[in-house]
Amino acid sequence: MTPEQVKLVKETWSAVIPIQEKAAELFYGRLFSEYPEVKPLFKGDMQEQGEKLMNMLDQAVSALDNVESLIEPLKDAGKAHKEYGVSNADYPKVGACLLWTLEQGLGDAYNPAVEEAWAATYETVSSVMIEGANEVVVKPEPVKSKFSWFQNLFVSRA
Repeated sequence: MTPEQVKLVKETWSAVIPIQEKAAELFYGRLFSEYPEVKPLFKGDMQEQGEKLMNMLDQAVSALDNVESLIEPLKDAGKAHKEYGVSNADYPKVGACLLWTLEQGLGDAYNPAVEEAWAATYETVSSVMIEGANEVVVKPEPVKSKFSWFQNLFVSRA
């Protein structure tokens, strides 16, 4: 992302903040109408989900001057989303709906430069989340003690 793109994203995000509840509603409405197959991934209160989305976007936009600070939290978010059933193929769907929502919310302030800046932002965020989702988590083998035969007696009788 260029410094100009960061500036555009921050400026336009400040215009979204006052309408964030409506923006979240528009976003999820569009996501579910365009991609109904993702609706089962959302099991909770959608107003709460919208607040989470807006908070995540706010944190990401706030940290665009220091993208490195986003890497670990975004990787963790990617891992969590994978556990919820989100696939790598779902990220472009979300990106398309985000851009559409911004276009609706920003009106005349939405132009090709703004779209390009937000697309670059989403590409940065989603690629790190996908990287986190794709990381292999190696679980350590349980440590066997010299008394494991004794513990197994109780387990096998249960």
